[in-house]
Amino acid sequence: MRSDPAWQKTSVLSAAALKILLDLEEGQRAPERWYLALLGFAEHFRTSSPPKIRLCVHCLQAVFQFKPPQRIEARTHLQLGSVLYHHTKNSELARNHLEQAWFISQQVPQFEDVKFEAASILSELYCQQNMVDSAKPLLRKAIQISQQTPYWHCRLLFQLAQLHTLEKDLVSACDLLGVGAEYARVVGSEYTRYSRGFLLLLMERKLGEVHPLLSLCGTIVENWQGNPIQKESLRVFFLVLQVTHYLDAGQVKSVKPCLKQLQQCIQTISTLHDDEILPSNPADLFHWLPKEHMCVLVYLVTVMHSMQAGYLEKAQKYTDKALMQLEKLKMLDCSPILSTFQVILLEHIIMCRLVTGHKATALQEISQVCQLCQQSPRLFTNHAAQLHTLLGLYCISVNCMDNAEAQFTTALRLTTHQELWTYIVTNLASVYIREGNRHQELYSLLERINPDHNFPVSSHCLRAAAFYIRGLLSFFQGRYNEAKRFLRETLKMSNAEDLNRLTACSLVLLGHIFYVLGNHRESNNMVVPAMQLASKIPDMSVQLWSSALLKDLNKALGNNMDAHEAAQMHQNFSQQLLQDHIAACSLPEHNLISWTDGPPPVQIQAQNGPTTSLASLL
Repeated sequence: MRSDPAWQKTSVLSAAALKILLDLEEGQRAPERWYLALLGFAEHFRTSSPPKIRLCVHCLQAVFQFKPPQRIEARTHLQLGSVLYHHTKNSELARNHLEQAWFISQQVPQFEDVKFEAASILSELYCQQNMVDSAKPLLRKAIQISQQTPYWHCRLLFQLAQLHTLEKDLVSACDLLGVGAEYARVVGSEYTRYSRGFLLLLMERKLGEVHPLLSLCGTIVENWQGNPIQKESLRVFFLVLQVTHYLDAGQVKSVKPCLKQLQQCIQTISTLHDDEILPSNPADLFHWLPKEHMCVLVYLVTVMHSMQAGYLEKAQKYTDKALMQLEKLKMLDCSPILSTFQVILLEHIIMCRLVTGHKATALQEISQVCQLCQQSPRLFTNHAAQLHTLLGLYCISVNCMDNAEAQFTTALRLTTHQELWTYIVTNLASVYIREGNRHQELYSLLERINPDHNFPVSSHCLRAAAFYIRGLLSFFQGRYNEAKRFLRETLKMSNAEDLNRLTACSLVLLGHIFYVLGNHRESNNMVVPAMQLASKIPDMSVQLWSSALLKDLNKALGNNMDAHEAAQMHQNFSQQLLQDHIAACSLPEHNLISWTDGPPPVQIQAQNGPTTSLASLL
C-alpha cells in the first residue's frame, strides 16, 4: 500500500521554501534564486489543467545546468523520476533519475525524506517492469537503514509485505507484517500497529476462524481512542477486509450490513480534513491508502457486490462514478493502484454487459483492458487469466465454442487463484455440455468441482453454480428427476444469499423440465417468476428463454392473448440479440478471440463479419 509522496501533497515551491528555512537554521547556504524560480515554474506546469508535463520536466532538467550541491541534485532527480514515472511512459528515464536520487541521497547526512521516497518509488517501478529481484534487495536495504524514521520504516515494511503477497509468499508477508506491528508497538503507534495487525491475523488464520477474528477486530476498532481521521481510516480498512472476505465467500446477502457501514463510513471520512488534527507520533503519519483512493475502493467493492447479487443497473451506476473519479485522480496521480482499480472495475462491468445483451460494448471494454495491460507488464501478469476468462465468456455469448474452450484453457494455465480456477472450470464445463460430444473431458472437470464432495473452495456462490451445472447436464441427458434435485439445491443456496441470476437460471430450467414432462401448471409457476427476476436484473438470455417457454406454455394452456404477447416479447429479444451479435462480430476487436499466447496484440485486424448463424445463437 502506498500514500501520496510528500512533495505531491505540498506544492514544490512551498516544499522548497520550507527546505531553505531548514537549511538556514542549520547554518547551510540557501539555494540560489534560480532554483526557486525553476521549481516554481515546474510546479506551475505540473498543476496546470491539463498538466504540461514536458515543460515541467524541462524546468527540472535545467537545474542540473547550474551544477547544484548534492542535496538539490538528489531532490531534483527524485522529482524528475516521480514526474516521469507518474505522468509519462518513459519508464527507463524515470528509473535512471530515481536510481541517481537513491545513490546520491545515501551520501548526504540527514536526508531521509528524499532517500526513502526514492527507494519506495523506484521499487514500485521495478515491480511494474517485472524486476522483482531488483525491488526486494532495494526495499530490504531501505528498511534496514530507516529504523530511526518511523513513518518510512512502516511504509517500506508494508511495501515489501505487499510484494511478497503478490508473489503468493504469504509466510514472508506475515513475517514482515509481524515485524511492523511490533515496531509500531515499540514506537507507541497503536494506529499503525492495528493496521498491520488486522492483515497479519487474517492472513495467518484459516478461513473457518475468520468470522470470530473479524468480530475481535471490529471490537478493537470501536474501542480504540484516536483522532477522528485515523479512527475512520482504520474503520474503512477493517470494513474493506470484512466486505471482501464475504464477497470471496460468495455470501452476497450476509455482506449487506458491512457494506452499508462501509458506505456510511466513507461519507464520514470525506467530510473530514486531513490537516484538522495532525498526529504527534511520526509513525502515525503512515496511511494505508489516501482518502481519495478509499472512495474509489468503496465504489469498487459496491460494484463487486452488485455484480454478484445481480443488480446490474446499480453496478453500472457505481462503475460510472468510480471511473469518473479515477479519471480525475489520474490527471495528477498515476499510481499503479489506480490502474488496478480501473482494470477490476472494467472486468466486472464487462460481465454485466454480457448478461444484459451488450456484447459489442463488452468487447470494446475488453480491448480497453488489453491496452491498460500493454502499458504495465505487472498489470498483465496479475490480470492475464481474468482477461482470457472474459474473452471465454464473450465467446460463449456469440456461440464460438472452440474459441471459448481455448480461452478458458489458457486462463486455467495462467491462474493460481483457487476461486478463479473454480469459476473457469465451471464455465468450461458449460461449454462441453453445449458441445455435447466431450464426455470424457466433461466428467473429468465435474469430478474436480463436485458440490456434494470435497468442493475445492468455500465460496457459497460457486458451489451453488456447480449444482446448477450438474442440473444442466442431467437435463440434456434426459435425467429429469436428478436434474430437479440439483436445481432445487441451487435454488435453496441462491435464495439464502440473494444470488438473483442463479435463481432466475434455475427457475427457467426447472420450468423447461416441467414443460417437457407435460406439467404445464408447475412449469408456469417456475417460468413466470424467472421472467420477472430476469427483467429486474436484467438478463437478456434468461428473458429470451423465458419468453419462448411462456409462448409455448400459454398456447398449451389455451391462453391465446398471453401466447401472442409472449411471442412478441420473444421476437423483440431475438432482434436485440441479433443486432448486438452482428455489431460485436463486425468489430476488429472480435479477432481477440483467437489470441491465446503472450501479451495482448497491439494491433487488431478488421473482421469481415459474423462467423455464427442466428439459428445457432438463439
